[in-house]
Amino acid sequence: MENSFEEQSHLPLTEVTYFILLSISPGSKHGYAIMKDVEQLSQGRVILSTGTLYGAIKRLLDFGWIVRTADPNPNHDKRERKVYALTDFGSRVLNAEVRRLSDLVIAAEMRFIGEST
Repeated sequence: MENSFEEQSHLPLTEVTYFILLSISPGSKHGYAIMKDVEQLSQGRVILSTGTLYGAIKRLLDFGWIVRTADPNPNHDKRERKVYALTDFGSRVLNAEVRRLSDLVIAAEMRFIGEST
């Protein structure tokens, strides 16, 4: 499926944005879980401070790429956690970025294969 111009107009994503969207793509997460997942997904290259995370979350909420949802595992002994989920448009933007990155890797592999023959 081709990416629409609207999705393409948001690319390339920053690494922080990419990993936050990737983190919540399988399902909703609260901020601390996103921070830990991004660190793991990036193999420790991206370590988010709370300021960076919540600044990015605010932008993603404003863009309509994520929404705040109900906590699927409320803990009644503590304050309510803010939980975030990917919107349909956010998912399409993430998928467009994954395709863009894949195309870059394919081009590099073709170049390296061509140079080795």
